[in-house]
Amino acid sequence: MFLKTPLTLLSPSGSRARLSILIFHRVLSSRDPLFPSEIVAAEFENICVWMSAMFNVLRLDDAVARLASDSLPARAACITFDDGYADNFTEATPILRRHGLQATFYIATGYLDGGRMWNDTIIESIRLTRQPALDFASLGIDNLAILNLSSISERRSAIDIILRSLKHLRPEHRLALTEEVADLANVNPSRDLMLTSDQVRRMHADGMLIGAHTVTHPILSTLSVDEARQEVDKSRESIECLLGVPVRHFAYPNGKPGLDYSDDAVCVVRDLGFDSAVSTAWGAASRATDRFQLPRFTPWDLSPTRFGLRMMRNLWSS
Repeated sequence: MFLKTPLTLLSPSGSRARLSILIFHRVLSSRDPLFPSEIVAAEFENICVWMSAMFNVLRLDDAVARLASDSLPARAACITFDDGYADNFTEATPILRRHGLQATFYIATGYLDGGRMWNDTIIESIRLTRQPALDFASLGIDNLAILNLSSISERRSAIDIILRSLKHLRPEHRLALTEEVADLANVNPSRDLMLTSDQVRRMHADGMLIGAHTVTHPILSTLSVDEARQEVDKSRESIECLLGVPVRHFAYPNGKPGLDYSDDAVCVVRDLGFDSAVSTAWGAASRATDRFQLPRFTPWDLSPTRFGLRMMRNLWSS
């Protein structure tokens, strides 16, 4: 492929190596009208084809070790997933296996086996309600009153407004409000969106790396240092108990440096003995990059040339 030469110049091997880490959350079986830009299985299949052709795809633990020892190959890259959605097993893992690729899955352990993330309570409540509008005034959420839900676009807009209003609240307050939203919508959202323990074990057996992503997916900057340490450590302990292997890699929830996590959280992860942690800041990692704040990036283009050019731009701007 003609893009290999410029990609090699931007991401050479050895001491000048650059590591591109891709981040995904879900791979849907079919298009979601509420979120039409969410990646579907056929698109993820294409990405795996392009990654195999353009990059040397490594598992993250291998890549981190080789980055530290100046032994990364040219065009080194990793594929990662956050949160622990069931479609990571049903859709993404079979595609990865078909292409001989390994990925890293960061699991919010509190939602395994029938749990539901707070944002999905909001999304599914707004998706499933039969009411043409909801009045949020009684919930006391800042800047929220009556939201119209008569069309797909209005429901999409309502979801965005509610999520932004709740995202940075403390976890217990946020959870309580999400359940009140479900009650207001007169909806009982599904509890089969997340992975089961057995699925995680099978992904691990297939060669996928499992990392920690806290227990309840809080914004760590809203917690005390002790609370953050508990979230990180208990998540790791749960996965280690489930798999019987050490868990050495972590992903910050939401992951924007300085907003979603602070230097204190970085210290917590380092002091707990992890080998790496990933953020959602764009860019590519070099040997000088803090291994507890590795950047990640998702190209969204749907043609191989545009995909490759987007990856080049991310490397160039790092």
